[in-house]
Amino acid sequence: MNANYLQTPVTYLKGVGPNRAEILQAELGITTYQGLINLFPNRYIDKTRYYKISELQRGNADVQLIGRIVHLKTVEQKKGTRLVALFKDDTGEMELVWFRGQKWIRENIKLNVPYVIFGRTNWFSGKFSMPHPEMELLSVHEKGIKVALQPIYPSTEKLSARGITNRVISKLIQQLFLETKGQFKETLSPTILNELKLMSKTEAMFNIHFPRDLKHLSRAQFRLKFEELFYIQLQLISKKLIRKQKIKGFPFEEVGSLFNGFYKDHLPFQLTGAQKKVIKEIRADLGSKAQMNRLLQGDVGSGKTVVALMTILLALDNGFQACLVAPTEILANQHYKGICDLLGDLDVKVALLTGSVKKAQRKVIHEQLEDGSLHLLIGTHAVLEDKVKFKNLGLAIVDEQHRFGVAQRSKLWHKNETPPHILVMTATPIPRTLAMSLYGDLDISVIDELPPGRKAVKTVHRFDKNRLKVFQFLREEIKKGRQVYIVYPLIQESEALDYKDLMDGYESISRDFPLPEYQISIVHGKMKAQDKDYEMERFVKGETQIMVATTVIEVGVNIPNASVMIIESSERFGLSQLHQLRGRVGRGAEQSYCILMTGQKLSADAKTRLETMTRTSDGFEIAEVDLKLRGPGDLMGTQQSGILNLKIADIVKDNDILKTARYYAIKILNKDPKLEAEENRAIQFAYAQLMKHKNIWNYIS
Repeated sequence: MNANYLQTPVTYLKGVGPNRAEILQAELGITTYQGLINLFPNRYIDKTRYYKISELQRGNADVQLIGRIVHLKTVEQKKGTRLVALFKDDTGEMELVWFRGQKWIRENIKLNVPYVIFGRTNWFSGKFSMPHPEMELLSVHEKGIKVALQPIYPSTEKLSARGITNRVISKLIQQLFLETKGQFKETLSPTILNELKLMSKTEAMFNIHFPRDLKHLSRAQFRLKFEELFYIQLQLISKKLIRKQKIKGFPFEEVGSLFNGFYKDHLPFQLTGAQKKVIKEIRADLGSKAQMNRLLQGDVGSGKTVVALMTILLALDNGFQACLVAPTEILANQHYKGICDLLGDLDVKVALLTGSVKKAQRKVIHEQLEDGSLHLLIGTHAVLEDKVKFKNLGLAIVDEQHRFGVAQRSKLWHKNETPPHILVMTATPIPRTLAMSLYGDLDISVIDELPPGRKAVKTVHRFDKNRLKVFQFLREEIKKGRQVYIVYPLIQESEALDYKDLMDGYESISRDFPLPEYQISIVHGKMKAQDKDYEMERFVKGETQIMVATTVIEVGVNIPNASVMIIESSERFGLSQLHQLRGRVGRGAEQSYCILMTGQKLSADAKTRLETMTRTSDGFEIAEVDLKLRGPGDLMGTQQSGILNLKIADIVKDNDILKTARYYAIKILNKDPKLEAEENRAIQFAYAQLMKHKNIWNYIS
């Protein structure tokens, strides 16, 4: 079948027409035959089984029953009426309920005649009911075609309201199979099909929509998941190969006096084995003729800043400038201060550029960047503005990279004729599974050990009723000269509520920790920037012992003397946020503590999060659990959630298929980078089609 045929607008399919086409596009993004055929069912219902009323279990299952309607009545309710039928079989009785279309049901229903009904059951005041069941006379049902596994397609309220039910979508897909004669062009090579014993494309498409049985369904799912993940990996890996061949980077051949001088005289501690390994990987990249594009992952406090600084010094030793971009002013300020302290008297000129830098100062920075007298620029999004021009930018470092959109990163690329080397850093560990898909075109380095002398933070979960004991513990820690964070959740939708929680908390803490013995700082989103900085500064200097805050302190605040982190309503936080907050303590040599406070009632997910936090401090393990709980879209935040618009595969559940797909993509591209071999003809054609019609993530980094 001609692949272009699948690009036919869905309007032309018999049974669609302009109105239905419009709503299919608005609700499901379907515009072509291809879009419709790739609307895969999200579950299947086994219609081979007929239940008895006595076998029904609570828990909203879809079931099929045979019985008779013995009685019909209209019941008044607050708004309008509902129609209720009493349905019986030889084991018991239940109710069928209609809120819409009552007149038609009343006129057409036959009493005391066997019906097959199908739908989702509810348990309400001691009996089962089924709202709006699918119904068919048993005599008609027995003559019809039996579909063993009925597909249930993704839907929305608007689709149902416009009469586009599951049955309608199923009929449209049947029509599409008739028009295409059920023939689909093969998209994988004979080798892959043979080695993995995969179904053909045609067979898989048929069995995903109309499975013959569970075995055929499972083989169809495997084949289509593999294909989807294979093409994503093919794109990422071919991008990486092209980049390494085509995009020449500046070779940093010199390891000069700045790098060596810093290493010998200014390094305040021994590098860990992991830091040495990562620096070695970076040096190999910088010494090759290709442009570096590396992701550096390291847990909170693992020493990424020193690695970043040593990379910067390599750039300066080779006569280039460098920049470091952070997502917030607090973090940019901290990098600036930290790096200036580490550099000491080394001859490196560093400047800070953020939104609050005055115009006159900006002008000086712009001039010094262009004449090359400024070596290193640290800043926020302000660095990305077009008017910020470098003389010769050789290295760009992006911190907490998931806070930056794709467009913002590409701006760094274009600050030079030749793109600078790129080092992307994150303290939010990205599970291997996700890294393979999101950053498959980046090389990845991991710092997986903490500096010596760091003690693991002790983490405990306490209920609100233990608050007095927790406060007693705080008094003891403050007596030892330590400082304490108390953090309240910040959930944008209910800002007023959050503010009230924070203020109530602040008042009760002020009562338990009264002046003049205790000093308390407070920081939240509604304060002016200078007031926030003032309060932060008091805490940094040790003038206040307790910092009551919303999550504004999450990223990068470094106060070694703070040894206790209390997270209020911790059940309202996501795992990665809890982990980030815990990373604010444990930065000094003393034992630190993280106390997770919650109410009594906890959801199953909240229990899993709290159990994970108290059991481990390994950021990667925490990220894996987080990925399982939240799914990949959420994990990457809104800017990149569109990336994982997978049609059938699931990055988490199909991890093994992903690894297999990546293995085959690498194997094929290493042997045949342009996919010109006869064997790969089908792959080359399918890949070109996907790229042409943008049916593949068009991508980032």
